[in-house]
Amino acid sequence: MGQFRPFFHRDIVRVLTGIRRCGKSVMLHLIQNELEQGQKVYLFFDEVQELEGWEKLVNSCMIDFACDIYITGSNATLLSGELATYLGGRYVEFPIFPLSFKEVLPTCEGSKLEAFQTYLQRGGMPFLYQVAMNEDASTKYLEDIFDSIIIKDIARRENIRDIELLRRIILFLMANMGNTFSAQSIVAYLKSEKHTLSMETLYNYIEYGKRAFLFQSIPRYDIAGKALLSFQEKIYLTDHGFREALLGSGRTTIHQTLGNIVCQELLRRGFTVRVGKQKTKEVDFVAFKQEEKIYVQVTYLLASPETEEREFGVLEAIQDNHPKYVLSMDPILRNRSGIVHQHIIDFLLGVW
Repeated sequence: MGQFRPFFHRDIVRVLTGIRRCGKSVMLHLIQNELEQGQKVYLFFDEVQELEGWEKLVNSCMIDFACDIYITGSNATLLSGELATYLGGRYVEFPIFPLSFKEVLPTCEGSKLEAFQTYLQRGGMPFLYQVAMNEDASTKYLEDIFDSIIIKDIARRENIRDIELLRRIILFLMANMGNTFSAQSIVAYLKSEKHTLSMETLYNYIEYGKRAFLFQSIPRYDIAGKALLSFQEKIYLTDHGFREALLGSGRTTIHQTLGNIVCQELLRRGFTVRVGKQKTKEVDFVAFKQEEKIYVQVTYLLASPETEEREFGVLEAIQDNHPKYVLSMDPILRNRSGIVHQHIIDFLLGVW
């Protein structure tokens, strides 16, 4: 709630955005409970984009009443078009994420490691931690949310007829989360599946998924040149639980899941996240927040000297004094050259 309090009783619209079922409505109720009662009028619009002409309604309420306005939406277009025109900058956006591991830990039984295994499998959708669910029930719940996003938040909104093709593209992106994004590889994959798709349509579909907050594309950043590169972005899911539910899990892909969890944690903490390019090598994440900058490498285990050299070596080559981390699930930690080797669980719990 701390992020909202400075904006109580201000002449602006507060906009809560995020993926379907991530907890925006619950946050509205928490805000309602905290606001003081009195002469002030409070207006709350949940999933306001479902109401035709809602932009004019919100603008009229803001002009005609002395009121605090709070709205939620599951599509990034909420803050584009007419609303931005009407409000003229008189709004502030609050991204709402699925639960972090730190938030779900108190609801889990057993050790921190056992709780993390549950989090790896389920992800962070709040409802999964409000009721007792077995693995099959959790999977079914996430599958239903995914179908709602595909049908309601993307296909219906964007007038897409070939829902099965859209679904195949999204699943391909899920399977390759954290890998370098190549539009050509997707087109080749679809061609092998007897589907044809133009590059323009493909990029549109990817943009629709981003608008529905299903995933983000993280640009690459040239560390030496301090500039964004205009190609080879990577896709990271807003909640890794969808991948586990729809594609299944396995030790061979755990590094992808761990990387996705760390990416979302950095975004949740307010960092701007980029994939770093250090000459011919790659840094998993370069994260910025005001004057702060950190470099993060993520791996499952430092199981061999080659792996250790790969993870530490690229960070050692960076000639600045900003904090550098190697995160893994190793029980024994070994710092090197001023680079902090940290257990992923400790990083997620804020011990850094």
